[in-house]
Amino acid sequence: MSRIHQAFENGKAFIAFITCGDPDLSTTAAALRAAVSGGADLIELGIPFSDPTAEGPVIQGANLRALKGGITTDRIFEFVRETRKEIGIPIVFMTYANVVFSYGAERFISTCREIGIDGLILPDLPFEERGEFLPTCRKYGVDLISLVAPTSGGRVAMIAKEAEGFLYIVSSLGVTGIRDEIDTDLSLTVQTVRQNTGIPCAVGFGISTPEQAKKMAAFTDGVIVGSAIVRLLEKYGKDAPERIFEYVKSMKDVLKGM
Repeated sequence: MSRIHQAFENGKAFIAFITCGDPDLSTTAAALRAAVSGGADLIELGIPFSDPTAEGPVIQGANLRALKGGITTDRIFEFVRETRKEIGIPIVFMTYANVVFSYGAERFISTCREIGIDGLILPDLPFEERGEFLPTCRKYGVDLISLVAPTSGGRVAMIAKEAEGFLYIVSSLGVTGIRDEIDTDLSLTVQTVRQNTGIPCAVGFGISTPEQAKKMAAFTDGVIVGSAIVRLLEKYGKDAPERIFEYVKSMKDVLKGM
């Protein structure tokens, strides 16, 4: 079992997403520390990709800025290796299957284990094709985290039964991004998940305010926020970490005691 379960041991989890290298790795390091200080229970680190199909314009922009700045997978691996000396909470990578394929799955996943990455999220990997990576992930003790979406329908039970780490519930159709309202009724999805697995589930895509976080956490085990944090980095650059601390703290505060 990886460390991911630790993120959910003390109530509702707050999961923060940060794109590596936007605007540079030193700012990524400061943002990560700020998120942890603000109360984040788990960090998703995005490995930039040139065609991030699940991402809306905010995170797409972060990917492109990081790539133009010269970010590489090897630089991110070394960054995490150093970061792990001071950050103890669970960290997972979120990237795309082609990044892992092009690097070499065995080499990529074994390095994840070596540097202290606890899980891997590949939003473009269909559940039925996870066999491409699952044996290697299990070999090295890296959870391959599955997603369920409003379109998963009758597949939710099957996905939940095989889930590892935590189950990522996509709140809305479409790509990532801040939404004024999240109107999707996820109650049946979560009920099906609960009937088929004991691992935690967290909901993401569109959550940006404390009110939304509280609403989503009422029936799940945690919330995932990406675009709202990445937008702070886009707007404030190297000065963003202080604002990220304040933002994460405001989100975590509403989850305490739930």
